Parts: sequence; C-alpha cells; structure tokens
Amino acid sequence: MTDQLRLMAVHAHPDDESSKGAATMAKYVSEGVEVLVVTCTGGERGSILNPKLQGDAYIEEHIHEVRKKEMDEAREILGVRQEWLGFVDSGLPEGDPLPPLPEGCFALEDVDKAAGELVRQIRSFRPQVITTYDENGGYPHPDHIMTHKISMVAFEGAADTEKYPEAEFGPAYQPLKLYYNQGFNRPRTEALHHAMLARGLESPYGDWLKRWKEFERKERTLTTHVPCADFFEIRDKALIAHATQIDPDGGWFKVPMDLQKEVWPTEEYELAKSLVDTSLPEDDLFAGIRDNV
Repeated sequence: MTDQLRLMAVHAHPDDESSKGAATMAKYVSEGVEVLVVTCTGGERGSILNPKLQGDAYIEEHIHEVRKKEMDEAREILGVRQEWLGFVDSGLPEGDPLPPLPEGCFALEDVDKAAGELVRQIRSFRPQVITTYDENGGYPHPDHIMTHKISMVAFEGAADTEKYPEAEFGPAYQPLKLYYNQGFNRPRTEALHHAMLARGLESPYGDWLKRWKEFERKERTLTTHVPCADFFEIRDKALIAHATQIDPDGGWFKVPMDLQKEVWPTEEYELAKSLVDTSLPEDDLFAGIRDNV
C-alpha cells in the first residue's frame, strides 16, 4: 500500500527541508512513500552563513543559482521530489525599529493568491499528509510565517472549487492531515544538552536554553514522534549540501551521532488538522490513513 501514500513538506527556503524533518522524509522514501518538497522562495536574500565561503564574489553575485544547485544536491540525497513556488525571499529584517520588507517579496504577497500556487501543487500531487510551520513560523522569519499562512489556506482551499476553480487550479482534492514541524523542541534540546554534559562534552545548546527562558516561548504539543535515527546520517549529508548556509564544522554537528541515536532517535510534529481518526501520541504521520488507503 505504501506506493499510494504521499507526503508533502512545505518549506520557506532551500535548506529548510534538510534541517526540519529530513530524516522523516528519508525514512518514508525508503518505505516506498512518495515525498514532495515544495519550496516557497529561492532563498535569494539569504546571507552566506558558512564562514568558509564568505567573501566569495561569485557566490555573492549568483546566490540564487548557487542555492538552487545546493537544493538539487540535497533533493538527490534525500530521494525526494521538489517543486518551487517561485516567490521572492523576503530576507530577515534586523534593527529597532525593523525596516520595511522589500517590495514584491513573499511575505507581502496576498495570502489567498499565494495559497493558490500551493493549491496547484496539492491538487497535482494529491498528498494525504502535509507538513509545514506553526503560526510563529518555527522562528519569526517573515517567510516562515507566510508559509504557515498559505499552507493553512491551501489545506482547505484544495477542496474548494469556488475559491480555486478546477479549470485554473486542477481537480479538487482534500488532504487528510496537516502537521507542524516541531523538531526544535525544548524536551529534545534539554535531553541532548544534559547527555553531552554527562559525557563530559561541551554542549552547543546552553545558549539555546537560556534564550528559551528569555523569549518565554510557548511550549508546543508534541503529538507525533517519528522514529528515524537510521536516517540521521542522510539528514546531515543533505544539510551539508547547502554549503552557503551550513558550516560542516559548526554547531549543527557537535553532538556525536551515537549519542543522538541513543538519547533522541525521533523527529517531532504537532498534529494541527486531521480528517481521520487517530490516537495520540502517534509514531507515524500516516496513522489513521494506512489502513484506509
């Protein structure tokens, strides 16, 4: 039955798919599930975060093309399909007060109109399950928040032929479940932090936990823990493929792989919408769907 199961992961920028739910996707691909990553923007305004590549004139001038090639490599590593929605990266505004967002960027698009582009992808691919970001975007980047907004509209809108006519957007279709990525959650961070200290190692999560207290972040409900430790190496390889964004010697990779697999062998999600019966907590994004495909 797995060849009939389809998962769509909606992300804001190239590299988000490799840092949020990548091991889950690789696991499902290995089981024969069709997986499609939908990337809303090209990441054109993303900074070069890898210090080894900063100052490279070619990369700075051709960042859009470079990030597209990185996405191609990550896609191949994960074994997924991938589509671009074609919106323009909004950048991450900084300063006090924050500067206005650039004209024509994704975050300033009309939500219903932008959601229509995602509706096209949903109606074409026909996923039973969609993953996206929560109302805070996972972190408050304007493109992540906009990704949440259009995902919520498109989940319902894919079945709404009045709002999105079939002649323009394709045959109506209703996905069955929608999840928020919650891989960066406090229980996981604390567990890995304490495990590192117990081994006498320096933890990369001390500052994260301090900031959690400072920002008083709302604790999310983790409804679904997908076992995927066997695919952590694939996740890391896909992440490293985004060379402009990820330093292979940076904090992402400070926790030894054996410790990760032992202490926290899952990726987490929050079930936001479900049109099927399921019992919480879950260990499968397709819980309640597999038996009825």
